[in-house]
Amino acid sequence: MKSLVLGVAMTAVLTAGTCFAQGTDKASGTSNQAVATTSDNASRPAAGSNSFTAGEAKARFERQGFSNVSDLKKDDNGVWHGRAQKDGSTDHVWLDYKGNIGVSN
Repeated sequence: MKSLVLGVAMTAVLTAGTCFAQGTDKASGTSNQAVATTSDNASRPAAGSNSFTAGEAKARFERQGFSNVSDLKKDDNGVWHGRAQKDGSTDHVWLDYKGNIGVSN
């Protein structure tokens, strides 16, 4: 019984250490919000399995004020890329699996 309790305690300690180490890599976009619920988007997309369809991606861009959304393609990192217009200019746009939207130069 003691070894079972000790094993559970050790697992909890090791798991907690792993959790604290996550979410700090700004270069890959992993430090952005877990799910995009505000307009505070990340500067770079987070890579991950993206369940948005092309139609859902287009609708998300349109809800953020983009129009004429076109050329949507999902890359190997699960990020949707395309072109869209906003405020009179056409830009390259992206949508990550968290729902974050950004503009690429």
